[in-house]
Amino acid sequence: MNFSEVFKLSSLLCKFSPDGKYLAACVQYRLVVRDVSTLQVLQLYTCLDQIQHIEWSADSLFILCAMYKRGLVQVWSLEQPEWHCRIDEGSAGLAASCWSPDGRHILNTTEFHLRITVWSLCTKSVSYIKYPKACQQGISFTRDGRYMALAERRDCRDHVSVFVCSDWQLLRHFDADTQDLAGIEWAPNGCVLAVWDTCLEYKMLLYSLDGRLLSVFCAYEWSLGIKSVAWSPSSQFLAVGSYDGKVGTEQHTWGQSSWQAMRPHARGLPQVRVLNHVTWKAITEFEHPTNINNPKIVVYKEAEKSPQQALDHLAFPPCRAAAGLSSPESKYEIASVPVSLQMLKPAADRANPKIGIGALAFSPDSYFLATRNDNVPNAVWIWDVRKLRLFAVLEQLRPVRSFHWDPQQPRLAICTGGSKVYLWSPAGCVSVQVPGEGDFHVLSLCWHLHGGSLALLSKDHFCLCFLDTVGVGTAGGQQGNHT
Repeated sequence: MNFSEVFKLSSLLCKFSPDGKYLAACVQYRLVVRDVSTLQVLQLYTCLDQIQHIEWSADSLFILCAMYKRGLVQVWSLEQPEWHCRIDEGSAGLAASCWSPDGRHILNTTEFHLRITVWSLCTKSVSYIKYPKACQQGISFTRDGRYMALAERRDCRDHVSVFVCSDWQLLRHFDADTQDLAGIEWAPNGCVLAVWDTCLEYKMLLYSLDGRLLSVFCAYEWSLGIKSVAWSPSSQFLAVGSYDGKVGTEQHTWGQSSWQAMRPHARGLPQVRVLNHVTWKAITEFEHPTNINNPKIVVYKEAEKSPQQALDHLAFPPCRAAAGLSSPESKYEIASVPVSLQMLKPAADRANPKIGIGALAFSPDSYFLATRNDNVPNAVWIWDVRKLRLFAVLEQLRPVRSFHWDPQQPRLAICTGGSKVYLWSPAGCVSVQVPGEGDFHVLSLCWHLHGGSLALLSKDHFCLCFLDTVGVGTAGGQQGNHT
C-alpha cells in the first residue's frame, strides 16, 4: 500500500471524475483538476468566491462549482479551458445545485425551496419547477438517467412528480400518503420508488414508475421511525434502519389520561429490516446487541501499540516521515467471546439524539451490508445477506465517521477522524497509518471508480492511497488478523 504526497484542500471538496481519469479538489476559490495516474495539474480554474460544492457531469467533460453565499454557479470545461459558464440566481438565492444525468442541464434550488430552475448549457433555455419540498432527499434520478422523481409540498400535502429528463415534461404526478415526507430514492433498476415519512412515524411506501402504490411497510407505531435507507445494487433488497427496536404499547386502565394510555415503551434494540422485492415484506430483522456471545461471529478490536514496537521488526531504518509519527500505531485483534461493546448513553433533552441506525450500505455484489448503530459509535457491523446473519464486528478506538465500499469488490474502507484508515474484507482487517510530517486526520474518504485507490480527506489536505493488487479484499480463505 502506497501513499501520494499531501495536497492542499478546503471544505473536504475532492471528487474523482465518473470516468476515473481526473481528480478535482478545491482550495478556497480555486479548482484544481489533476490527472489520476500522474497527479499532475491539468487545469486550474479561479472562481468568483469560495467554493462550497463541486460536482462532475456524467461524461466527465464539465464540472460545476456552487457558491451558495453569493447565489452563483460556475461551470468549467475540461476540453475547452477557455470556455466557462456563470449562472446567477439573483435575489432568489441558491440552496442546492446538481447536474442532470445528461450532463447538459443544471438544476438549481432557490432559497426557501421556492422553485427549481433547470438551466440548459446547449440551448441556454430556462425551465422552472414549482413546489419542491425541503427534505432530507427530495430529488432522485433513475440510474439510466431517463426519469427524475421530485418530492413536492402543495396545499399542506406531500406529492411526488416524475419527470422525463430528456425534455423535462411531467410524466406522472401523485399524492404521497405521508404526514411529512422525509426522502425518496429510486431502486437501481429504476422500477420502484421508495418514499419514507418523517422520523416521527415509521412508514415506508413503494411506488411503481406509473405512480401505483405497490406496498406500505410499517414496522411499529407510536415511536421514532425510519432513520436511514439503502437499496442493494441488485434492487432485490431494501434495508431500512430505525431509531428504535420493537415497540409495544403499555396497558393502562381507562381512568388514566389518554396520553398515558397510549404511551409507548421500546423493547429490543435498534434494527435494520431488510425488505424483499417480491412481497415488500421484511425477510429478516438485524438487531444490534451490545453483548456478542456467538462464537461464529468474528469481533475485531482495534488495539494500540507503541511506535517503537511497530518499528522494531523492520529490517531497515524507517523513513523520516514514519519516524516522526506522533500517534501510536494500531492493529486489529480477534476478541474472544463474550464481547461487550462500548455503548453511548444519548442525551434525552437534546434534538437529534445519538440513537438508531445512522448509516448503512450494501457491498457492490449485494452479499454484505455494513451498518453503524449511533448508540455504539465505535463499531461497524457487517452482515451476511445471503445467510441473513451477523458476519463480523469491527470495534474502533474512536467513533466511526464514515465507511464506503470498494465499487468493484466486497472491501470496506473506514475512517474515524484519526491518522489511520481501516480496510475490511472477508479475508480479514488491516489498520494503516497515513504517513506525513504531521498528524493527518482522515475525516472522509472516497473510492476511485476501479477500486485501486482511495482519496483520504482531512480538514486542510488530501492524499491518495494506492492499494496493492494482492492484499486485503483479494486474498481468499478464512478471516485472519492482518496488521
